[in-house]
Amino acid sequence: MTDFLYPFIEADERDAQSLLADLARSAESKAMDSRTLREATLERDAVAIARAAGAMAERLSAGAQLFVFGNGGSATDAAAVASMFRQPPFGRPLPARSLAADTAVITALGNDVGFELVFSRQLIAFAQPIDIAFGLSTSGSSENLLVAFAEARRRGLLTVGTAGFDGGRMAASPDIDHCLVVRSDSVHRIQEAQAALAVALWESVQRELESGRVVAP
Repeated sequence: MTDFLYPFIEADERDAQSLLADLARSAESKAMDSRTLREATLERDAVAIARAAGAMAERLSAGAQLFVFGNGGSATDAAAVASMFRQPPFGRPLPARSLAADTAVITALGNDVGFELVFSRQLIAFAQPIDIAFGLSTSGSSENLLVAFAEARRRGLLTVGTAGFDGGRMAASPDIDHCLVVRSDSVHRIQEAQAALAVALWESVQRELESGRVVAP
């Protein structure tokens, strides 16, 4: 079951010390890869992060709410992003909501109208034109995210996305105002770098609000 994570572990492994050393080296290698990717992504996208954060801060200062969404591990990341904006460790609390958090809503929409509409239907119900749609995808091609971004565009929302690999369909979508791409083919490393991007966006939004360049409500 763990072959894809730890290919060096053999079923008949008996040398505990050797196994522990291999596990330690694997963890160190993964941590180094993750750090390198995070740093490279933040450096490469510094200007794009600042632009996206500036646009988000302008909307949030005018009373916007941030709607965050994603599938699988990205759903967990969406909840973390919404919580960070709503209940920050420091700075100004900002209204934010994860569209992946309510299992009753997700399962009802998935059952009644189709899983590709689970996020777009919530935007129809809850969002106003001033608001922000923020989607996270490792592949960049999740159908329900693309449908949600298209709905957000029709309704006048600011749209921000993070994607992995080469950005997938999100990178080419005319419905996304700001798309930040983590250029990796490892889902694990992509999600770790996307978390760093989300923190960088939040920090930049807080700086924009504190700077006086935008006026918070």
